[in-house]
Amino acid sequence: MFREIRSTVLITFFGFIVAALVGLLIFRFGQADQLEMGLKATAVLTSPSGESIGTVGFTQTPEGILVIAEAQGLEPGGHAFIVHAVGSCTPDFSAAGDHFNPDDRRHGFVHPNWSQRDSDTGAHGGDLPNIYAAADGTARADFFTDGITLQDGKRNSVFDADGSAVVVHERPDAYGEVESDTGERVACGVIQRS
Repeated sequence: MFREIRSTVLITFFGFIVAALVGLLIFRFGQADQLEMGLKATAVLTSPSGESIGTVGFTQTPEGILVIAEAQGLEPGGHAFIVHAVGSCTPDFSAAGDHFNPDDRRHGFVHPNWSQRDSDTGAHGGDLPNIYAAADGTARADFFTDGITLQDGKRNSVFDADGSAVVVHERPDAYGEVESDTGERVACGVIQRS
């Protein structure tokens, strides 16, 4: 009798485990469908003189946006690399506006509440890691961000009413709560669907 009870308990336990795993898979794939996986966008970076100096690719994934940037003609060293709120680089790069910040959050990754991305104390949606140019002026960066999406209708979509742009700044961002002086905007590209 004890064996029968133990067998029933084990079968029930494993049944719950299997049901939970199936439910998790259904939820995960359902979420992926809602996020429209595989959406792509590109920004062609131009210098202040209008010369094309690189590209930035964006791909929607289950973990956020995969960003792949390649540029040349930059000064060696670090450069702030930020999504800005307006999809325009003309007549000059100031047309791109301020940082993309749909949730009205504070700037930066490094401040007392940096880990609370889902609250009003996280970083701007457009805050991205700095990129670094080698001695020959070339830069390449691959990283993920969950601050933006390529999907229409979401509050953090780069395809809102006025679009968005990527801006490369003269100096690196210190990632702090107070925006550091990142200097001039040395490259800009409007984010467009691919």
